[in-house]
Amino acid sequence: MANSGKRPGAVIVLYILHAFLGIGAIGGGLMLIADPSGEMMGMPASVLERSPFGSFIIPGILLLLIFGLLPLLVLYGLVKKPQWSWAEALTPFRKLHSSWSLSLYIGFGQIIWIMVQTYMMNAVSAVHVFYTGLGMLIQAVTLLPAVQKYFMLDGRNERS
Repeated sequence: MANSGKRPGAVIVLYILHAFLGIGAIGGGLMLIADPSGEMMGMPASVLERSPFGSFIIPGILLLLIFGLLPLLVLYGLVKKPQWSWAEALTPFRKLHSSWSLSLYIGFGQIIWIMVQTYMMNAVSAVHVFYTGLGMLIQAVTLLPAVQKYFMLDGRNERS
């Protein structure tokens, strides 16, 4: 790796954002799985009327896996910079470590998740605004020049 030295503060902020998203989504996903009625989280079943779901079990599983475990896996990749061939196949950014691309994708995914959720619920709450902002913040921090430079591959490790 080209910039395997001291981590810039922005990279540490990115770590924190992924940890916050992942841990929060694991908690929320587990609560929805434990109580698919949504009552434990104070969500009435009526919010599912415009959705294809009859309960919160499938949204809970998706939340747990996609926005709980996946951001923590990406966090691991950002910290350790492993060679993941599956992740390298998913990135068009050949000069940057694949975990950098995955971070961007998590930000996009979070924004899309909340947009779909607000559409299905036909409502917007402060929580939706907060988590949309979190997705945007993950993208913005990922795109900072210092973060890009830190995840830049050197010539020997660059993928073709």
